[in-house]
Amino acid sequence: MASVSSASSAEAQRPLVRATDLARTFDVSAPWLNRVIERQPRLLLKAVDGVSFDIQRGQTLALVGESGCGKSTVARLLVGLYPPTRGSFEFDGQDAHAAFRTPQGRQLRRRIQMIFQDPYASLNPRWRVEDIIAEPLREHGILSDKAALRERVEELLSSVGLAAQDRIKFPHQFSGGQRQRISIARALATHPEFLVCDEPTSALDVSVQAQVLNIMKDLQRRQGLTYLFISHNLAVVRHVSDQVGVMYLGRLVELAPKHTLFDTPRHPYTRMLLDAIPKMHDTGKARTPVQGEVPNPLNPPTGCAFNPRCPHANDRCRHERPAMQTLGGIRIACHAV
Repeated sequence: MASVSSASSAEAQRPLVRATDLARTFDVSAPWLNRVIERQPRLLLKAVDGVSFDIQRGQTLALVGESGCGKSTVARLLVGLYPPTRGSFEFDGQDAHAAFRTPQGRQLRRRIQMIFQDPYASLNPRWRVEDIIAEPLREHGILSDKAALRERVEELLSSVGLAAQDRIKFPHQFSGGQRQRISIARALATHPEFLVCDEPTSALDVSVQAQVLNIMKDLQRRQGLTYLFISHNLAVVRHVSDQVGVMYLGRLVELAPKHTLFDTPRHPYTRMLLDAIPKMHDTGKARTPVQGEVPNPLNPPTGCAFNPRCPHANDRCRHERPAMQTLGGIRIACHAV
């Protein structure tokens, strides 16, 4: 009995999502003949370069960083839209990318769903809302009876704050916030456990953002959902996350519990991002913009990728890439810390 209980407790402590050294490289070279004629080498873009994190069941990990740092590529790796160049992604103890290639992969895809960034592009304009939301139910063979499908679609619409009669409308009849709610309803159709949210509120007005975020938090509490939340808006991240990972040029530079990261940021890049946020009480204080530009990802700097913009950079930073290390409950990649 003791061994059974210890096995079940170990299973309860095991993270639902575990990414280990995930990497994805894209070949962005010119066509072969052009390269031969112009004597150009192949160009490889390291969009994600060795990212590792865990997400416990029912928790939210937020990934933040400037545009082009690889956040959306991580999202697509986790839902199986891209195969990884190296590394692994375990979901509930099984190798997800190996499972995606087997017939049983469909079962796993039911448990992992994605909410896309643009609610205007992610819904088919020719379909009625009931067809959009019912598609995953039909595709996975969960429901086929018309009356049962209609009932489930109405239930999903009400769970995201829309009316049952909205099912007969087309996407163009809704605002951006309402369309994103439809996207959330579609993602929830298969009873997933893990939702990958790729900047789900960035295309929306601030007041509508708050409504959508509150719906997502409420659904998480009621259904025990686990989220990977991708955003470049730190105010949104502070509202929704339990842990925050800061990405720069395809790598995680800091990973910490939310309160630790916002109260005592350790990495110079995290400090730079937080200093750029306007603060209500510091009205007279000049705002510090994020200095410099993100380097060309096709030709990243040697050593630490952040060294050309870092106020603490030294010779070691310019030549030796910092490894991710754990210090007092946070993970950080910086020689200066």
